Amino acid sequence: MAKRSRKQSEDIARSVNIKEFNSSAVIPYGLTCDDICRSMNEFTEFLTFINAQLDTKKISRLERFLMPANFSSIVGEFMTATIPKYCKSIVKNRYHNGHPDLLPAKKYPKNATQHAKEGIEVKASRYEKGWQGHNPENAWLMVFCFEANRIQDEEKNISPMPFRFTKVVGAKLVKKDWSYSGRSETSRRTITASVTRSGFEKMEANWIYKASFDKA
Repeated sequence: MAKRSRKQSEDIARSVNIKEFNSSAVIPYGLTCDDICRSMNEFTEFLTFINAQLDTKKISRLERFLMPANFSSIVGEFMTATIPKYCKSIVKNRYHNGHPDLLPAKKYPKNATQHAKEGIEVKASRYEKGWQGHNPENAWLMVFCFEANRIQDEEKNISPMPFRFTKVVGAKLVKKDWSYSGRSETSRRTITASVTRSGFEKMEANWIYKASFDKA
């Protein structure tokens, strides 16, 4: 397999620079900016590899044929699985759909719990605010924001763009930092809770990473 140049790789996914992290950010459980940076770059390397292989078969990039929510889920799940490789004081929650996603190491039996007060919930989003969850929670929330193509870009003839993380923010939120949206008996919409302005301001004040490039 031919080796891709740095320029070719950056056309698929842009790596992040540790210099763009906030050394003053408060992050719990021994997690560091360096741990997060290495995990983010592992994702950009993963996506570069996958999309380069898809290109050899004339298949669209992953983010151009997956539904947006599915791709965001992949980004978030990858970060949840990768961060514990670099930070040994936290582990992935092994309980299926357990909350939160990351737990303090050795605190819960088999590193699994359905619902815990300690830990970090991880989300990935194309949006700079208005992040959603399934329930209002007292939890430390970390959000990875990114830019990437969408499935509809194919039919709109929009050219492939490089995936890139735009920012990472995190803070301890309480229930009043969420607004709960129920649903009617006839609705099939997924029940969600959204981060309110108070929660957004907490997270922005404790920003962890902000990209220095000009966003398209």
